This record gives sequence, C-alpha cells and structure tokens, in this order.
Amino acid sequence: MNATQTTVLSILQDLTGEDLSDHLDTNLFDAGLLDSMGSVQLLLALQDQLGVEVPVSEFERSEWATPAKIVAKVASLQ
Repeated sequence: MNATQTTVLSILQDLTGEDLSDHLDTNLFDAGLLDSMGSVQLLLALQDQLGVEVPVSEFERSEWATPAKIVAKVASLQ
C-alpha cells in the first residue's frame, strides 16, 4: 500500500467510521457512507493532507464512488 492510498483510506475512515482497506470497490454513496456533505469534507481533507485541489464544481460522483477510484483520482492529480 502506498502513501497516497494509506492517506486516502485514513481520511475515509475518519469520515465514515469504517475501515475500508479491504473494501476498495465498495460504492460509498450506495452504501450510505458518503453524501454530498461528506464529499466536501473529503475534498477539503485531500487538499489539506495531500495538496490535491478539486473544485466542487468538477466533482463527478461516479469518478469518486469507491475508495479505489478515489486513490486513482488523487494519484492522477498529484
């Protein structure tokens, strides 16, 4: 597991209360773990901890639906 993945999973655990390291393909929205407020908190945490800026206007829910997709998206923006 690389540093980006570790940080993303840590942020998600803080936001959802769930350890998602074994559930990288879980749809966070369908599972009720993330909502629009959680999405904003996620983006703010990613900016704080990883220096990745994603304007809310560019947030495509489908691209950020699972922990694996979030890690990939963050890696592409770093």
